[in-house]
Amino acid sequence: MQEKPVGNHSYTDFIFIGFPGFSEYKPYLFIPFFLMFLVAVVGNSVIIFVIKTQTSLHSPMYFLIFAIAIVDLSAPITFVPNMFLNLVLNLNGISLYGCLVQMFFVHLISSFESIILMMMALDRYVAICNPLRYNDYMNSSTFYKLSVAFLIRSGLLISAIVILAGSLSFCFSNVIEHFYCEHMALVGLACGETTKNSIMGLLTIFCIPGIDLLCICYSYINIFCAVLKSASGKARQKAVHTCGTHLIVILVTYLLALCSYLAYRIRNSMSPDVHILISILYLLFPCCFNPIIYGVRTKEIREHILKMVKGKKIDPENIKVASITR
Repeated sequence: MQEKPVGNHSYTDFIFIGFPGFSEYKPYLFIPFFLMFLVAVVGNSVIIFVIKTQTSLHSPMYFLIFAIAIVDLSAPITFVPNMFLNLVLNLNGISLYGCLVQMFFVHLISSFESIILMMMALDRYVAICNPLRYNDYMNSSTFYKLSVAFLIRSGLLISAIVILAGSLSFCFSNVIEHFYCEHMALVGLACGETTKNSIMGLLTIFCIPGIDLLCICYSYINIFCAVLKSASGKARQKAVHTCGTHLIVILVTYLLALCSYLAYRIRNSMSPDVHILISILYLLFPCCFNPIIYGVRTKEIREHILKMVKGKKIDPENIKVASITR
C-alpha cells in the first residue's frame, strides 16, 4: 500500500504493480515469460558459442551477429529476474537509486540493438554495392571506432534522461504500473514540471533509433537499387535472401519499438495490462526471436549447430564463409 505524502515529501522507494488486472493470476504468468527467457538465454548462448569457437565464422558479418547475441543475452538480465520475483514471490519494491540504475542499463543495452542493426545494414551495403573495397571499409578498426562513437552517443543521451529523472520530486504516487523502471513510467509520477524530461526523451528517440533507422533505410534503398540492376539472377536471389534475414529482424525490432512508443502516447485509452505487455515484449521478444531467425536462416550457423548437436567435427572447407543461402 502506498502512503499519502506529507507536505513536500518526495518518495524514495517505489512499488512495481505489473498486470494489475491479473493480480490473482501472476504465478501463472510466470510460465510464458520464463519460457521466453529460457529461449533467449539458450539460443543466444548457442549462437555466441558457435561463432566464437568456429574460425570459419570469424568475419565481419558474423561478428555483428555475435554482438547482437551478446546484447540479446544481456538485455533480459537487466529486468527479467526482478519481474520473476514480482510474479512468483510478490517482491516488488525498489529504491529510487536502484530504479535509476535499472533505467540506465535497460535503455543503454536496448539502444545497442539499434546500433548493431544499423552496422549490419552498412555491412551489407558495402558488401553488395562496393564489394572490391569491402575489406578496406569493414574491418576491426572500423568496427572499433564506430562502436566507441555510438557508445559515447548513447551513454551521454541516456545519462541525461536518467539524471533529469532523478532530479524530480515524486509526490503523486510511489506505484509504478510496470515490471521495471521505464523512463516515462517513472516521470509520470512526478509532481513538478516534466517538460525538460519529455523533450530529452524525444531527442534521445530521434538521435538513437531515429537516426539509426534513417541510415538503415538509406543502406537498403541503395542495396535494392544495386540488386535490381544486377544481371545475374542467382546473385540477385542470394542478395535478397541475405538482406531478407536482416530485414526480418529489423522489422520486428522497430515495429515493437513503435508500438511501445505509441502505447505511451495513447495510454489513457489503453488498458494498463496491454501497455505493460507491449513494453515487455519490446525488450524480451527480439531476444528470443533473433537467435532463432539467425540460426534457421543463416546456413553456416545452422550447419555448425547441427554438426555440434550430432557430435561431428566440422570441415571448414565445406562451408563458404560470409554467404547466407537457404
